[in-house]
Formats: sequence, C-alpha cells, structure tokens
Amino acid sequence: MSLLEIRNLDVRHGLLQAVRGVDLSVEKGETIALVGANGAGKTTLLRAIAGAHLPAGGNVRFGGTDITLVPSHSRVGLGIALVPEGRRLFSQMTVEENLILARSAGRKGPWTLDRVFEAFPNLVPRRKAKAGNLSGGEQQATAIGRALMTNPEILLLDEVSLGLSPLAVDRVYASLDTLIHGGTTIVLVEQDLRRAMRVADRIVCMLEGKIVLEGKRGEITREQVSEAYFGLGIAKGRLSA
Repeated sequence: MSLLEIRNLDVRHGLLQAVRGVDLSVEKGETIALVGANGAGKTTLLRAIAGAHLPAGGNVRFGGTDITLVPSHSRVGLGIALVPEGRRLFSQMTVEENLILARSAGRKGPWTLDRVFEAFPNLVPRRKAKAGNLSGGEQQATAIGRALMTNPEILLLDEVSLGLSPLAVDRVYASLDTLIHGGTTIVLVEQDLRRAMRVADRIVCMLEGKIVLEGKRGEITREQVSEAYFGLGIAKGRLSA
C-alpha cells in the first residue's frame, strides 16, 4: 500500500479547472519531483494534498485512510506538512520561535530543535534572529525546518529554489540530501530540471492540470521532460516507470 494515493483528482479555482483527473501514488521514503511550466497545476495539487484547497472530485488517501475532506490543520496531525511558496514565516518571531511554534501543532517524533539545526547548520548562528531579517536561503531553511518540527510522514515543498541565489540553493539542497538519505518522504515542486532530476526517485511532469509524463530517474531523459514541460509533441499518455 502506498503512503499517499490520489485518484482522479479534480481541483478548481472558481470556473478554472486547475487539476484534471490526476492519479498519483507516493511510496514511503520516495522523493518525487513535480515539474511543469507556470500554471500547470503543481502548486494547486500540493495544496490539495495538504488540505488547503478541497477538490471538486476524486479522492486522496493517506496511510490507507480517505482524507479527501479532512481540513488542513487535521492533516498536519496525520503527518502531512506543506512548505508553501513564499515561506510565510512569522517575520517578527525568531528562527527558534518559529520552529517551537510548529512543534506545538504537530506530532510526537524524532524531529527536535537540535536535529533541525543539525540538518540546517547555517541556521545555528541565526537562531535568535527575527525571520524577517534572514536571507532568502535562511528563510527557506527555516520554513523547511518548521515543517519538519511537526514530525511529518510526508514533506511537501513548493518552489524550493524560487528567488534564491545559486549559493543559497546549493545550501538548501545540501540539507535536502540529508533528509532524502535519511528516508524522509518528499514531494517537491522545482523549476530547475537539472536539480529535480538529480535528487528525485521519480519525475512527474504536469501540463494544463494533467500529468503528461512520469518516469523513474535513469529511465526518463531530460529531453523527454523538457518536451513534456512545454507540450512539444510528447506522448499523449504517461511514461510509466
């Protein structure tokens, strides 16, 4: 049984259908990169998994339980954590305060302040700094650390490298490598195909709300993903792993 199972999912923004008939399964310990052009439906799909946007049709199962209509705050308690685009930290609170606040909303588990600072060593000298005074990379590290403090079963990362300098992206991905090798289940949205294809076990490409290409790392080429990304004459179905 997959950790996360999505079947025939439809999600709307008013009259706009942002996600169309999506089927997706995520195994425990797997890292999936969700790629596609702006407006492809990636963020909406992540928000639907997290419960921030309820679907118009289809269903979402987590750990074998149907959670399609479960509200977002209850999904945190079940083990689903979303790091949203833009981080959305409490800017007047310190790094440490942001992390501690998340712990109170989550579950019991191995993630503690010390472990987060071990995973993100660049935050150690900034632990008493206000989140609003951090660099973009430090804010992203804090946002991921905050999600980990809820002790999730699955971590959803939206636009991991958006707006960050190359050096900051390198640091964030170095920490993500630690999480991946530690067995954390991750679904990440990433515009940088090179990075996405380096870290993910499986690549899932969306176009106009649908999954148009899917394959395991090593069984799918960057050229295939690039064509799917822009809708340039790829197969009309999905490339199965």
